[in-house]
Amino acid sequence: MSSFMSVFASLVEHLADLIQPLLGASATAAAIVLFTAFVRLLVHPLSRAAARGQRERAKLQPRIAELRKKHKSSPEKMQKAIMELHKEEKVSPLTGCLPMLFQMPAFFLLYHLFSNRSIGDEPNALLGHTLGAAPLGGRFHDALAHGGLFGEQGLVYVVLFALVATVATFNYRRTKRQMASAPKPGGDGQQQVPGMAAMGRFMPLMSFFTLFTVAFVPLAAALYVVTSTTWSSIERAVLYRDIPYAGGAAAAPAL
Repeated sequence: MSSFMSVFASLVEHLADLIQPLLGASATAAAIVLFTAFVRLLVHPLSRAAARGQRERAKLQPRIAELRKKHKSSPEKMQKAIMELHKEEKVSPLTGCLPMLFQMPAFFLLYHLFSNRSIGDEPNALLGHTLGAAPLGGRFHDALAHGGLFGEQGLVYVVLFALVATVATFNYRRTKRQMASAPKPGGDGQQQVPGMAAMGRFMPLMSFFTLFTVAFVPLAAALYVVTSTTWSSIERAVLYRDIPYAGGAAAAPAL
């Protein structure tokens, strides 16, 4: 693992060296943003597949409603019938989770890279790099201890929080619009899935939880989260623009 971390650290340093003449001391932070964008480009085909899967699942909703009505007295038979329908139509309910699952290794790699004091028995030189005045290996509580919220380090986090809040608000409004235009559960003889009403109220707020992630991880990992979340918000707005709301898959934020 240490040798792998050393290779990854070297790649980040080389990328930072390439853009250092343009961005100076913030080159490493910019390298992390570019790395995140590269990961999202690699995952984009999975995101498109997830959108196609969501579209196919939306087409199945009338048939699923019939199965729920037919087996409303037997939840086990209902779930089995729905699973068989998905299998018959070659639609996987898990497709929407794949983009997030494939991104998580990159996030944890950055998290560990900027959490360790040493890499391969050598001091971790990346910890000395900064975004503005804030060290990439530091956390929000470190910034508060060095000048407070509106100190030089704290202001970096203020900007990140403002960006996350803007993206979360955009996601919230988009999800609420999708939910408002979706068929109401329980209509046309459909049986409402237990807990779906509570989930519908909770899901639009999911994006705001990114604020807590940014506050508790190293700044380098926070940059990954902010960049990925912003990318995901724009990507979903495009890929899911004509797809009816169908629960958590369309509303949950991605890393």
